[in-house]
Amino acid sequence: MSKKVRIGCGAGFAGDRIEPAIELAERGRLDFLFFEGLAERTLAQSHLARLQNPALGYNPLLERRISAVLPACRANGTRIVTNMGAANPLGAARAIAAAAAHLGFSGLRIAVVQGDEVSSLIDPAMTSLETGEALAKTGRSMIGANAYLGAEAIATALAMEADIVVTGRVADPSLVVGPLVHSFGWALDDWHRLGPGTAVGHLLECSCQVTGGYFADPGFKDVDELAFVGYPLAEVDESGDAIITKPEGSGGCVTRLTVKEQLLYEVHDPAAYLTPDVTADFSHIAIQQAGPDRVHVSGARGRPRPDSLKVTVGFDGGVLAEAEISYAGPGAADRARLAMEIVRLRMERLHRCSDVIRFDIIGMSSLHSSAIADPAPSNDVRLRAAMRTADAQLGQQLLAEVEALWIAGPAGGAGARGRLVPSIITQSVLIDRALVKPQIEMVEA
Repeated sequence: MSKKVRIGCGAGFAGDRIEPAIELAERGRLDFLFFEGLAERTLAQSHLARLQNPALGYNPLLERRISAVLPACRANGTRIVTNMGAANPLGAARAIAAAAAHLGFSGLRIAVVQGDEVSSLIDPAMTSLETGEALAKTGRSMIGANAYLGAEAIATALAMEADIVVTGRVADPSLVVGPLVHSFGWALDDWHRLGPGTAVGHLLECSCQVTGGYFADPGFKDVDELAFVGYPLAEVDESGDAIITKPEGSGGCVTRLTVKEQLLYEVHDPAAYLTPDVTADFSHIAIQQAGPDRVHVSGARGRPRPDSLKVTVGFDGGVLAEAEISYAGPGAADRARLAMEIVRLRMERLHRCSDVIRFDIIGMSSLHSSAIADPAPSNDVRLRAAMRTADAQLGQQLLAEVEALWIAGPAGGAGARGRLVPSIITQSVLIDRALVKPQIEMVEA
């Protein structure tokens, strides 16, 4: 029988549930368990956290996640790979070592992948992929810049007999491709295997999206036991073909439809999905039901990887001021519109606000406000006002103006609340991959 690797996803975003990861660690018979917890906004927030405390900057749930799964992983010989190091992978490794010691584990080898932080390589004249203008046009101070690393450093760390690999910014599918490269000995230019491996990583990376979570739509796409939806795992063979499944008895489902939806999630071009490892081609993939909650995926292809790496550049965005108040009963929408106009006029004329304020009347098709000219009236709405500003005092004034609507009118306002939080903005650039030099440091626990 040909060798197969079993790899499961223990998190698909920074705040994902922990219990399904424990289920995978205990019952998944896994070779590898990976945690994907690093969106672009999350990484920028991690930079802010590290600026406030140099010991922080990694995922706040890191210790809880690792402590929850480590006993089962050690008992079952499962190795862990995660990007929860965020803006401070070395700090994350030290936190893991402390958590392991608290649990009574010793002899743990924790590999730290660094080198994704490339602020020194960023030129303000670089062109933003989002705006087409120079980064300098933002007029804001940079707080960090991270390149999307690939699978190579992860595979190298595993070859160094790491029990846990902690990274900062790597491409999400690379968290799976790295263990596959290590396990099967794939060459780093074996595009015909790296393409299928990337498909597996992409299918797993968002945890329960592929097991029915984001898929569920009552009456149209019903999913059983969604409250206890399980996380996915893949049984991967040496060619990169795989069975996508989940722990037996867990909630949710794995079907051709859940796999198809996740395959196309956030993919700009299914025939040319660009990653640091490969240009993956999903356009010829075959998706076949292979049993209850078991889907066979084959036929992905690959071409040479891009010469450039994507870099997320985070900038200080000042503060985000956000305030809300509700209106109910007959004429609720009209009263909310009047409240909106009151706040707008007072901010412009009294407080000389030139920053853009976004207003939403939630309950009146606010998510589709640009597409629906005259939404249906509602007897229960909530006015939301939000503003990003460099002037914290002005942001506080927006919160005060919305709160004042409580008695300053119009009638029936209730449930006012507001918050003022540090804000970040991100833009992306491309840099020559040859300039980025990943490094690996081993921490013993």
